[in-house]
Amino acid sequence: SDGSIRLHQMTSDYPLMQWNDSTNGQPVIALQWALTRPAVFFVLDASSNIYIWDLLEDDLLPVAKQTIPSENVVTMALLGEPEKTNGLLGIALAKESGEIDIQYVKKKWALP
Repeated sequence: SDGSIRLHQMTSDYPLMQWNDSTNGQPVIALQWALTRPAVFFVLDASSNIYIWDLLEDDLLPVAKQTIPSENVVTMALLGEPEKTNGLLGIALAKESGEIDIQYVKKKWALP
C-alpha cells in the first residue's frame, strides 16, 4: 500500500532486496515477472503507471516508466511464451471501463 517492493527467497523470512517508495508512494496494484526474461518484472501502481525493472541492468531503480493517461488501469497480466525465444512479450491492461488494452514490450526487456 505504500509503494514498497520486496524480493524474497523462499527459504527466508527476510527480503533479499527491498525498494522503499518505488512508486512515489502510490499503492502497488499488480506485480508480475516477465515470462520470457527472468530478471525483469513489471509493476502497476494506483496512478496507472507501469514500471519496468531489469535487475541485470539496474537493481536500484526501474529502467523505464510508462503512464497510461486515458483511464484508470485496474490490473495487468503479461502475455508470452517462455519456451519460445522470439522475444514477444505483451501486457494486457484492464481499464476501469472494462476495456482491455494490449501493448507489446520492447525486445530488450523480453528476450531471454
